[in-house]
Amino acid sequence: MRRPGDMLPIGKIAKRTGVAVSAIRYYEAEGLVHPIRTEAGQRQFRRSDIRRISFVKIAQELGFSLSEIRAEMRKLPEGRTPTRADWERISRRFRAVLDARIDRLERTRNKLDGCIGCGCLSLKSCALYNPDDAVRNRGAGPRNIIDG
Repeated sequence: MRRPGDMLPIGKIAKRTGVAVSAIRYYEAEGLVHPIRTEAGQRQFRRSDIRRISFVKIAQELGFSLSEIRAEMRKLPEGRTPTRADWERISRRFRAVLDARIDRLERTRNKLDGCIGCGCLSLKSCALYNPDDAVRNRGAGPRNIIDG
């Protein structure tokens, strides 16, 4: 049975999370949170939604899309506060994605130094990174960066 203090209106959730009311409504429309409606139609949130909304905000700041976030949020239990183990499962999956992004960013950063330093900025004429435009055989786009 829910106690009166267990549920919070949208304004209090917004204040606690630092997320605008309009964003919380959007998160609801996107299936990221599932408030309960009172007889008067007001949204009432579980205290556990504070963590869920905070997670969405952090994940977005890390560059994850709402669809990626939603896929992970669906793995969390409804109706109870997610446990440390629940969050650790999500964290492991997100960590793997972040590690891959970091690797790509580091490769890009390291290769940009040489490219910007030479001044040509052309992979077609770059004798150092792409002699005779050989990279074109690996596909379109910045293959030296994409492929590592």
